[in-house]
Amino acid sequence: MPHSKIYFVGACNDEKRRLQELLSEEKPEFFSHLDKVPAAAVVLSVSIGERVTRPFLESHPLLKLIATRTTGCDHIDAVACKEKKIAVKTVEEYGENTVAEHTFALLLALTRNLRTCYHAVQSGKLVCQDLRGTDLFGKTLGVIGCGRVGLHVIRIAQGFRMKVLGCDTRPHPFQTELLNFSYTDLQTLLSESDIISLHLPLNKATRHFLDKKNLALCKPGVLIINTARGALLDMESVMEGLNDGRIGGLGLDVLEDESVFAGGATSILSRQIAERVRVSSESEAGKNPSRVDEIRTVVRDHRVMQHPRVVFTPHTAYLSVESMERICSLTAKNILSFLKKTESFPQANEG
Repeated sequence: MPHSKIYFVGACNDEKRRLQELLSEEKPEFFSHLDKVPAAAVVLSVSIGERVTRPFLESHPLLKLIATRTTGCDHIDAVACKEKKIAVKTVEEYGENTVAEHTFALLLALTRNLRTCYHAVQSGKLVCQDLRGTDLFGKTLGVIGCGRVGLHVIRIAQGFRMKVLGCDTRPHPFQTELLNFSYTDLQTLLSESDIISLHLPLNKATRHFLDKKNLALCKPGVLIINTARGALLDMESVMEGLNDGRIGGLGLDVLEDESVFAGGATSILSRQIAERVRVSSESEAGKNPSRVDEIRTVVRDHRVMQHPRVVFTPHTAYLSVESMERICSLTAKNILSFLKKTESFPQANEG
């Protein structure tokens, strides 16, 4: 089959090799950044790091399919895609166990004080009291969002002999007997959980889901794990809770603005820049309020990541050898299925 104008953005070398094997007849091309994609693109595949906006769609008028290599699609302007009749395909069921396992990696890093232990070894200052951890046995875990990932988190929690509370808009009662947990309302979950793990999609209803009001309902010293989407947390309120001790620890794989991960937290903004933003933001806001908000977010996230009771990974909860194989296979399947159904698919040799 002739070259079909299929472009991938942000794929690592292993992904490229596998996708080239799976789509060998289509001859896909690969770019590191979205702004490099030619206007002739008909099929585009992106991951969570690329935001597909209305201006991008308008500058790529031949686009017919966006095959995102993610379960969620909040990084894609769904309204604009619908208006322009651009299909959006996601990958499902590729990594619920992968993300759930990573959830517990972050949780154990918090409960066993691994960040402090690491720095203690680096400095040579081993103070026993500072290095003590806490057990998961007997603790109450609150899982907000009991879909595929959330249910797998619950399965793992049973191995630690934890009590589990679940909260979901669409509960599955038979799962409570199978996995030995209880569904409850949000207020009860927040007030009774020693640990809260978020597994919600990001939308208008869930943005800043854990805000100042909901955080005030939590048990003092609660641990919060977020491997879903960064904007589920109101990070200003979370930072306040960390500083005053109401939040005992935070395990993050996601941030609202993940440029901090990409550039290195310590190199993006120094304290001097942060202070300059604080002082000048009021006068600059009138000139470019959106840019000021972006800088504030980076400053805040930089401060969060420096906090001693925070552990973090750079959006890698989904990332394993096995999950990447599933992602590539499902993405290729989505693209090939689309091509098969679309007889009028433009070919490169059409000029």
